Amino acid sequence: MLYPSNVFNESLWAVILFMYILFIIYLTKRIFNYMVKRNVKTNVAIYYNRKLIHMLAGGVIALLVPYVFSSPLVPTVFALIIALILYIPHRKKKLLNWFQVSDNAYEVNFAISWGLSLLLVWLITNNPYYAIIPPLFISFGDAVTGIIRNGLYGVRTKSWYGNLGMILVTVPIGFYFAKVPGLLAAVASSIIEHFEIPPLLDDNVLIGIASSLILIVSTTTPIF
Repeated sequence: MLYPSNVFNESLWAVILFMYILFIIYLTKRIFNYMVKRNVKTNVAIYYNRKLIHMLAGGVIALLVPYVFSSPLVPTVFALIIALILYIPHRKKKLLNWFQVSDNAYEVNFAISWGLSLLLVWLITNNPYYAIIPPLFISFGDAVTGIIRNGLYGVRTKSWYGNLGMILVTVPIGFYFAKVPGLLAAVASSIIEHFEIPPLLDDNVLIGIASSLILIVSTTTPIF
C-alpha cells in the first residue's frame, strides 16, 4: 500500500525527524570544530562527519521507519526533500563545509538511494522490514567502510579493509531482518561498495541497487 493510513500523523513524524536531522547537522558542526582544534586534518574531519551523519541520521531513522510509518510514501518524499536541501549548497557554491565537499555531492546520492530503495523494496515485497535493509546497509555499512579507510589512509579511497569491516556490520543486519536473502544482500553490498562509476553511480547508489534487487528477487524465487 502506497498511501499511508494516517497522513497527518506520519507527516508530523517526518517533521520531528527532520528536526532531529537538523540537530545532528548542528552537532557535527561542533564536532568538526573540535576535531580541527585538535589538529585533525580538515578533509579527515569532514569525512568523519559525513559518516556520523550516515549513521545518526540515515541509520537511526531507517530503524524507526517500520514503527512510525505505515507506507513508504512519507519517508521517501522526506528523503527526496532532504536530497534537494543538500543539493542547494552545491548549486549555489555555498557548501556546508563541515560535511560537504566540492569534489562530489555523494551525500545527495545517499538521500536519494536511501529513499528510492526503501520505496521499491516496500512496494514490491510488501515487507517494511525488508525495505529498511538497503537504507541500513547504506547508513551503517558504508559508514564503517569510510571510518576504517579514513583512519588508515586519511583520504577518501577504496580499501578491502573497509569492505571487511562493512561485511561484519551488514551480515548481522541482513540476517536479522531477512534471513538468507538478507545475508546474500549483505555480502553482495559489501563487495560492490568497493566500486563506483562517478559521478552518479557512487557506492551509496550501488549498495542500494544490489541489495534491493536481491531482496526483491527473493520474494519471487522458490529457492528462498
